[in-house]
This record gives sequence, structure tokens and C-alpha cells, in this order.
Amino acid sequence: MYTRDGAALHFDLEGPADGYPVLLIAPGGMRSANDKWNAMPWNPRRSLADTYRLIGMDQRNAGRSTAPVSASDGWATYAGDQLGLLDHLGVERCHVVGMCIGGPYIIGLLTAAPERFTSAVLLQPVGIDGNRDAFDDVFDGWRAEIAADHPEAAPDDWAAFKSNMWDAEFVLTATRDQVASITTPMLVAMGNDQYHPSSTSREIASLAPSVTFIERWKDDESLPAAGAAIGEFLARHTPVGEGDGR
Repeated sequence: MYTRDGAALHFDLEGPADGYPVLLIAPGGMRSANDKWNAMPWNPRRSLADTYRLIGMDQRNAGRSTAPVSASDGWATYAGDQLGLLDHLGVERCHVVGMCIGGPYIIGLLTAAPERFTSAVLLQPVGIDGNRDAFDDVFDGWRAEIAADHPEAAPDDWAAFKSNMWDAEFVLTATRDQVASITTPMLVAMGNDQYHPSSTSREIASLAPSVTFIERWKDDESLPAAGAAIGEFLARHTPVGEGDGR
């Protein structure tokens, strides 16, 4: 655990202690927790743990992490948690790998603190394309599960929090111009469903100047090649002499 502004944030450290660090931001929407990786078609905890030092987070009020809820909570709150964990561990630079809600989290991090990340892998990033009601429903369901543990949060606080998270456009944490200015190398594996529209993945890939784009990756036929491509991408962008990634 590490603590920040009343939050108790759980993280797992896996892989060799001298491996180049990789921050993992799990799928699951508002329930993003490191254990969610274990049910995914490509699991970095299995595929990368022999080479890299994996830092797997449970986001606030998900998994084993807890935090107070307020009207000011939003994407910047989570980014503060994520960067704060790197500071807590003394990690100056790392790769970042995220899936689902991890996509907007990563775009936000690359916009706010690009100097901290040597590369980024975005697996089926969420985005807004005629699907905002679906994300409102996800938030409301998560709120119903945890509201009894948060007497500090009034209905207006929850409403403001939801608005902060899901009322923006595109990738939610950055504008198209901001995405176009990201120079950090990215690998984007395309989404193809309501929560992870292919349009979002394609637009990120078309806007950002340094993107490796994979259209098919989740099915049994495509997964081995996609996993190899992710491994090669991370190795190529691991600084020479830092860890065993290259």
C-alpha cells in the first residue's frame, strides 16, 4: 500500500527487481484492479514478468484500494495517484501498459508527464462514440456497490464525479490536438465493441505521430503474433543497459 490524500492504494510488484519498470493499468472501468488482467486474452503479468519489473495498481475504490469520494474527483485525481505511486517507488521513467479505461489514463499521463514514460501500450482503449449512456451505467453500477462505504459523499458529489469522468469527448482525457502532440511511442491494439469503439483506436493511431497499430489481436489466431509484437515494441523502446528488456 501507499497513501495519498486519504487514499490507501494497493499495488503488486512482480518480475525481477532489476528489470526495467512497467506500470500496469488494468481493465475494468471504475473497477480497474490488477487482478482483472488474469482474465484477459493477453495478460502482461504472465507475458512480461520474466523480463520487466511490473507495477500493477488497484485504482482508488477498486480491488483492494480505498479512498474518500468528493465532487472534485476525476481523471486528474487518478493521474495523481498513478504518478504518485511512481514517485513512492522512486521510478523516474518506465513503460506503461493499459487496457480499456487504461487507454484514457495513459493518454492523460502522456499529456501531463511525458518525460516519465519511454513507451505506452494501449489495448482496446475506451472512447466516446455514441456510447456515453453505457459509461454512465457503468459508473452508476459501481457507485451502487460502494456508496454505503462513503457517507462523506452526497448525491451532488457523485453527480459531479461522474460528470468529471464521462462528460468529455473522444478519449476523455485529451483533445485531438493534444493527442496529435504526443511524441511518446505508442502501440495501440484496436477495440471493437461498445465500450472500446474501433473508431477511437483508429483515430488515436491516425493522430499521434509515433504509433504501432494492431487491428486484430484478441482471437486465438491473432494473439500469438500480437503478443510477440507487444514484446518486441517494449524491448525496442527499453533504454540500453536498463533492465533486460533489450
